[in-house]
Amino acid sequence: MKRRLLSLALVLIIALTMVACGNQGGEDTPATGENEGGEELAFKIGIVTGTVSQGEEEFRAAENMIAKYGADKIKHVTYPDKFAQEQETTIAQITGLASDPEIKAIVICQAVPGTAAAIDKIKETRDDILFIAGVPHEDPETISARADIIIETDNLKRGETIVELAAEMGAETFIHYSFPRHMSMELLSRRRDIMKQKAAELGVNFVELDAPDPTGDAGIPGAQQFMIEDVPRQVDKYGKNTAFFNTNCGMQEPLIKSVLETGAIYPEQCCPSPYHAYPGALGIEIPSDKAGDVSFMLEQIHAKIDEKGTSGRFATWKVSANMAMLETAVEYAIDYGKGEVEKFDKDHFVNLLKEVTGDDNIAVSELEDHPNFLLFVASSEIF
Repeated sequence: MKRRLLSLALVLIIALTMVACGNQGGEDTPATGENEGGEELAFKIGIVTGTVSQGEEEFRAAENMIAKYGADKIKHVTYPDKFAQEQETTIAQITGLASDPEIKAIVICQAVPGTAAAIDKIKETRDDILFIAGVPHEDPETISARADIIIETDNLKRGETIVELAAEMGAETFIHYSFPRHMSMELLSRRRDIMKQKAAELGVNFVELDAPDPTGDAGIPGAQQFMIEDVPRQVDKYGKNTAFFNTNCGMQEPLIKSVLETGAIYPEQCCPSPYHAYPGALGIEIPSDKAGDVSFMLEQIHAKIDEKGTSGRFATWKVSANMAMLETAVEYAIDYGKGEVEKFDKDHFVNLLKEVTGDDNIAVSELEDHPNFLLFVASSEIF
């Protein structure tokens, strides 16, 4: 029921017809072939995302782009929920897009394992396609040598800001949930190390705990059930002034619910956004006249948190990180297809990111030694 509420909320946010949740073939969504200005595009853009189960915000952002530019111009496919074990399917989905000669760019978000191999395979026959990878799961050295632009939240900087925010909210203990697959990712493991160091500097007890991998045998339901059961155990052990952080999208909703019920602290999601897990966890419904109204969503979260008597103990960014990444990438790809920009133009991409989010204060930096690997941070809202 909660997941249905989340889906409904996000559907209203982007105000378009819903595509089947488990679509592995990327079925077209009925829409016109013209953009908002009425201009017919002479090319196509490919988008690769997870399903609703593994990455709802990216999926909905893809639908948003289909609604804007047309299903005949935006081709959307998804990778499997168990993408770690099914890389060949991921590769086939990505390379399948490139078989269409009208495809000028492919946006992959999240760029799960198999992305680099798929790009290599495509480049054997086509060097004209622009590749933009959001939220890469492969190491920076691998993906930056293949994709033209990589975009990700600044996980290294967030290693500091998330713990600082938790401390500001009264955290005495900081619990970091993850699993070996995520900790094998360079930026996530480095962020964990930075979190640990920052916690020590601030006098906060840092606790690292293993959670089930949602791509494993127990799947997403098993991982979610673990969060529901484990959070109360940790609060009993460390007290209510315990902040919780989890590296996986699929576990955020049960984590928020459990933290709310125990009165603990929740500083930020793995992929920060007012829309990520909060609507489903808090039972927020969005009327049609408030669709896409970020201020309304922030107000609703404030109200729900206040009702529970936990004000000051929950927070997130004021923008949807993953939706912003995908929509910015598609807008850049459109400009590339029109011949208005080269494969990599940092200033152009940053300007589009600020335009898409409506936030001129977003800070963008480059990963060391990888100038095409862009990292960004937005400001937080404490509820």
